[in-house]
Amino acid sequence: WSWRTRASGGKMAESGAAGREEAAEEEGESAEERGVREQVEQLYTFRDTFFQTEGTGGATERQRQLQERLHRVLEAIGSLEGRSGHKASVLLLRGKALNVLPEGSSEAEAALSRAVKLRPELLEAWNQLGEVYWKRGELEAARTCFTGALTHCKNKQSLRNLSMVLRQVQGTAQERAANIMRSVEQARTAVEMDVTDGNSWYVLGNAYLSLFFVSGQSERVSQQALGAYTQAEKVDASSVNNPDLHLNRSTLHRYEERYQVALAGLARAAALDPASTEPALREQQLLTYLSRVSTLVQQRGQLKQKRLTALMSSLRGRELHNHQDRLYPAPSGPPTRLALRPLSSLAPGNNPSTAILGKVVFSLTTEEKVPFTVGLLDGEGTCVAVTVYNMAESWGVLIGDTVAIPRPLYTHHSVEHKDKIFAFGGIRVDSPLLLLVNGKNQSPSSQAAPILAHRPCAE
Repeated sequence: WSWRTRASGGKMAESGAAGREEAAEEEGESAEERGVREQVEQLYTFRDTFFQTEGTGGATERQRQLQERLHRVLEAIGSLEGRSGHKASVLLLRGKALNVLPEGSSEAEAALSRAVKLRPELLEAWNQLGEVYWKRGELEAARTCFTGALTHCKNKQSLRNLSMVLRQVQGTAQERAANIMRSVEQARTAVEMDVTDGNSWYVLGNAYLSLFFVSGQSERVSQQALGAYTQAEKVDASSVNNPDLHLNRSTLHRYEERYQVALAGLARAAALDPASTEPALREQQLLTYLSRVSTLVQQRGQLKQKRLTALMSSLRGRELHNHQDRLYPAPSGPPTRLALRPLSSLAPGNNPSTAILGKVVFSLTTEEKVPFTVGLLDGEGTCVAVTVYNMAESWGVLIGDTVAIPRPLYTHHSVEHKDKIFAFGGIRVDSPLLLLVNGKNQSPSSQAAPILAHRPCAE
């Protein structure tokens, strides 16, 4: 399950313009120096709001205009060099201006490195230098910069940046989990320093999102992530226009099978950032998945009637007899006996005293490999989609296998998006260990932890 942190230059912030730290005004700063500093800030405003304010032009046009503006700003900075008494601050302005571009340039690194050598207490120079390294994927160097800034002064920008780096550091499963917990702590501290900063709330939401996937998909952590995203939008109106917030939140909605809101979030992210292909691609992938599932459920796996009749007949006879007095695995505690009931009797939500029995009539995997989706047909001929999570890559079932599901979590999905309508019944299963397949409990090796997709400068 992948989500994104934007590294498109100049800010390591996981949002757009919201939360960007402006350079502090120097004591004794001249009007010319103040004007150049404002020009640097305007570079970021232009980059981050191009699609909302310009209305026309794609990524190529934005990059062309950004390069033109950067050239003019660098000329203005050049006019200060050698004349300003604030050498370190001028170096910071040069490095920050260059950092508006998506790549971490060696010229920006050189200027910022000189700035922190001249003035080690210059926090923004440390943060900008750390971002240069972060863009290159040099995470330990970035981490050193942000930690170094915090040794000089506790500040929310370094805390946010450190939170993001910690979530991307590779290691064993235990090391990853520990780093994510530390990431949450850094983000919480940033929020505590300024509860009105929408970017800090957004970074905290992403930290909780990471924690959700490495801590057994706790409902409490899910609500904490959604709450942080909501708070970001509440305290900072510009967060509503942050495409990555909508993209990342849709990851959680899709995982929890809230397909309608997931699609709306992906569509919003695509509209806010037309230069990025990822939101539109994921929106189309989800639409394709829903179309395939709803069609296969409706057509009962597209099996011939003779085969369907034989499968239903076996469920009303031998298979029913074999499963009536079975002990069914429980999420916690010892196995228990449950009443076998048809799919048509399921109520929305948990059905704690019930088990359902069916035959597999289709299986379906997605590009993300999770969930593993199967069509389950019961003895009455009702078919639903069963989504299985946290399964090992080697685990699966075949058409014709008998599957029993204790305490089914049932949802009737009804989705309408861009003139497309999908409707089907679904049962969510959080682990294959909860299933009986052909009368057998599943081995511990059939379960695997969720995998977070990692790409350079992305979560």
